[in-house]
Amino acid sequence: MSTIPPISPPATPGSSEVIYPSSDGRPVGETPLHRDILFTTIDVLRRHFAADQRVYVSGNMLVFYEKGNKRKHVSPDVFVAFGIPRDKVRDQYLVWEEGHGPEVVLEITSSSTRVEDQEQKFVLYRDILNVPEYFLFDPRGEYLDGQLRGFRLREGRYEPIAAVGGRLPSEVLDLHLEADREDLRLFDPSTQRRLPTQEESKADAESKAAEMQLEIERLRREIEALRRQQSGG
Repeated sequence: MSTIPPISPPATPGSSEVIYPSSDGRPVGETPLHRDILFTTIDVLRRHFAADQRVYVSGNMLVFYEKGNKRKHVSPDVFVAFGIPRDKVRDQYLVWEEGHGPEVVLEITSSSTRVEDQEQKFVLYRDILNVPEYFLFDPRGEYLDGQLRGFRLREGRYEPIAAVGGRLPSEVLDLHLEADREDLRLFDPSTQRRLPTQEESKADAESKAAEMQLEIERLRREIEALRRQQSGG
């Protein structure tokens, strides 16, 4: 999603209250693939951090970073902010009200955003918002030098994140990011398992329920057999 606005003068002191928009009117993703990766990644992260009320996961939301200037905004595809109340109703993210910007940003890069993602947003996240970790994912491997890239802020500079076992570790999330063909997966090094998508969680729950039902039936048959033995039948 391309959201770097043109440069505009700051709001005039004493002017009426600035109304910050909640949308830039642009599509969520360039293709259904980009859109699905965006929504799936947000959902997986939200479920992973569900027990912590002060981890805010969102995406495709306008993040304003200069109070009084409604043109100073960016819309990360996916972002995570810690220490931010999750249940607060937001139409946009105002950095000066929240106290800080996102700690992790992921951009799902495409033909229309690849230059912006690697240049303008790169500088904005590094120098203005000071985002500790910035990841870019190119689902079809068409635009990036490598399908998945990550950068970590060190003394004001973005340093490339080195892969570990084919995955890029996020120190902030305590998770690893992994490209799996056209999918982006999140891996938990503490469990050595991928975080499941909603469909995978549902399928796993259904499988466990089926196994439990089989076990109940087995126990029922054993109890019936014992009863017959005790009754002499």
